[in-house]
Amino acid sequence: MFSYSSLKPLLFKLEPETAHSIVTYTMNLAEMCTPLSNVITEKLFISGKSLQQEIFGSTFYNPVGLAAGFDKNATLIKSMSMLGFGFTEIGTVTPKPQDGNLKPRLFRHIEEESLQNAMGFNNAGSLEASKELQKTFPYVTPIGINIGKNKITPDNKALDDYLDLIKTLQMLGDYIVINISSPNTPGLRDLQNEEFISTLFDEAKKLTAKPVLLKLAPDMAESDAVALAVNGVQAGADGIIATNTSIDYSLVKKPYDIGGISGAVIKEKSKIIFKAIANELFGKTILISVGGIDSADEAWTRLKLGASLIQVYSALIFKGPTLIRDINLGLLELMKEHGVKNINEIIGSDIK
Repeated sequence: MFSYSSLKPLLFKLEPETAHSIVTYTMNLAEMCTPLSNVITEKLFISGKSLQQEIFGSTFYNPVGLAAGFDKNATLIKSMSMLGFGFTEIGTVTPKPQDGNLKPRLFRHIEEESLQNAMGFNNAGSLEASKELQKTFPYVTPIGINIGKNKITPDNKALDDYLDLIKTLQMLGDYIVINISSPNTPGLRDLQNEEFISTLFDEAKKLTAKPVLLKLAPDMAESDAVALAVNGVQAGADGIIATNTSIDYSLVKKPYDIGGISGAVIKEKSKIIFKAIANELFGKTILISVGGIDSADEAWTRLKLGASLIQVYSALIFKGPTLIRDINLGLLELMKEHGVKNINEIIGSDIK
């Protein structure tokens, strides 16, 4: 593999969205060249019985997945497995196409290895997403579909957006994620309340037998996060994802006044919320941890706290394409060091 450390300074001279477009275009080209794709996959995709889990009726060959936001329109699913991800979450998808917020809307905090994004659910809409998913699904690695309401949809009509998305996309993914925790759609986080969550999951479960998960924000009291997670599970949620990006701008030295922060600086905030939720819900539902995970050690910690799966996004930008391989190889080394034969043995071991 080329040295990402030598390429990164060049990419970081470009606007973040421009760099993202170049990288994803290159990945798609590599994917189309079967011999090259096979070589990359052989080097980067780590699997084996010791890392494998059966969740939601699907096989997860390793526990490291791509968080939503990187592949908004389901065009990178094969490329992500080529990089070693055990599963991919596409989106956020909205019913209608939308351009998102005005540019610039994506910023790097290089010293802190963090991003700040105010993208605003820019995507091609559910019909285009369904066309792309039809080309790929079912796939060798599980596919999650992250869904959200359109910006122009008033809160009192938000339920219709989510239900329409479930109807359109339910047969094209392995699980669905309800995103009401992004800070970049006005009023969206106001939907993080028990009444809306109860109604949404009650209606969703009438429409699909696919697992439907709830994704929560990190910027709330632990007790509130736990209450919402418990409410979601009681209402029918098949899992909880914690957490989305943070609007705690004190986490970085030179913050912008828009968007949500992801990456290394939200590691502790995300972990605290996840731990609180896991202490209440481990063993009762599937838990997925995301936020600041950038190493095998951190992945190991989240698994021990109760995560069956973890997700990565920002660290991929700063660490490069070998990150997922390194995390999975590191997990295997830690398992060997601790005499663990299967990853299931460590999941939740700190709270059992």
